[in-house]
Amino acid sequence: MITVHGAGKSRKLCFELNPPSKTAKTPPRVSPRAGLDVDLVNWCFGKPSGKNYMNRTEACLKNIGGGTLIFTDTDPDKAALGTATFNIEQRLKTYPKKGDSGSDLAEFAQQIRLVPTRIDPALKGVRMRWNAGAVCTNCATTNIRWADSTNTPAGDAYWPVATDGIYGARWGTIQTRWSGSGKETIDLAWSVTATVDAGGNPATADFGTSGIHAVRELAPRCDNIPKGIAPGCVLPFFKPTYTVDTNLYPAAGAYYWLMQQKMPYHEGSVRWDSLLSYLGTDTTVKNSKGDPWTSNDSRAKVCGSWTAPPVDPSVGPVDCDEYAMASTHESGGFPGGRNQVTSGDQCAQLLTDKMSDGTADFGLFADTRKAANGPTGKEPCGRAAVPSEQNRKAFTGYPDPSWRMLDADEFFVSNPGFEHCTSVHTTCAWRKV
Repeated sequence: MITVHGAGKSRKLCFELNPPSKTAKTPPRVSPRAGLDVDLVNWCFGKPSGKNYMNRTEACLKNIGGGTLIFTDTDPDKAALGTATFNIEQRLKTYPKKGDSGSDLAEFAQQIRLVPTRIDPALKGVRMRWNAGAVCTNCATTNIRWADSTNTPAGDAYWPVATDGIYGARWGTIQTRWSGSGKETIDLAWSVTATVDAGGNPATADFGTSGIHAVRELAPRCDNIPKGIAPGCVLPFFKPTYTVDTNLYPAAGAYYWLMQQKMPYHEGSVRWDSLLSYLGTDTTVKNSKGDPWTSNDSRAKVCGSWTAPPVDPSVGPVDCDEYAMASTHESGGFPGGRNQVTSGDQCAQLLTDKMSDGTADFGLFADTRKAANGPTGKEPCGRAAVPSEQNRKAFTGYPDPSWRMLDADEFFVSNPGFEHCTSVHTTCAWRKV
């Protein structure tokens, strides 16, 4: 419980924040469900209280709980004159590209939802002021726009005492536009200041911040680095998952899944909670020409000396496919990375070929041209002969422009057609999903 006091001549107002109860039930009288026009994060309203929810662009903050205003005499021996209770939630929405916000500038928005559940007559009326702060060198923030649950402008967050005890929600929204260059992570802080018509000085309750500097889990990051799209903002603490279409690219998906299980650090695996780090255009690593290191440089290290193995003609043409991908810091070709090799010959060697059981099925096998006994399971990278179309298209569209991936941003890779497999030591068949 957090308590902050504001004192008047003979009256005192206290503001307590009470974390949500895990067993709390929805109060019998609540505001009507918000329409999409007022709720900044339209999937948030129905989420249970008590925790926060987020993705790469939005956050639904439901762990604030309730606020209680306690109106008392300054004489500590006298009983409280009255109380008011509120449910409090916040939202955070970033706009990763121009089409999302309509602005040529990078932009994010914040929102608070305040719902009184009780206001004692002794308080006469309650007014709330939302204090949303941002530490930013290149930002401009709008005034707060208050609205009710039908998105009708409300002027401010004020409630007179209701004779029927039913109160409507107030939604406060502000927008911040970033006009900087490069990238900037913006720290946020929130509090609410309350006053009551019956008197007493204001009382403020602090909701906290977007996180300590080392984590900053709710801090937006705005940038103008990716080429081909307008500036934008995201929540980089959230680690997205790229899902390989294993219905279209089963050989590639099988290979990626196998490497995730066998590599020492299981790079990219959700099951093993092992992240990959994106190789962005803003990397500070240079190649021999003094240019920024690219996926082509990593690929040349792993696949430069590779030749296609003999496979059944029904497989079609094959390419060298490396894992971890050349577009990551975990690639065997990335300099200084934990998986760095001097040659792709040091990677696990695999190939796609027709099964020998008389069916038309294909499988993933050891390529024994470099290692007669096949991979040991200790190799830091993979190099496989994969059908050319699958190799070239399995990561089509990665990274999603809405992710705004910069150098060292982390992500997972999911291979749903093989996630049911439980062991690398037995044959596991692809499943359509």
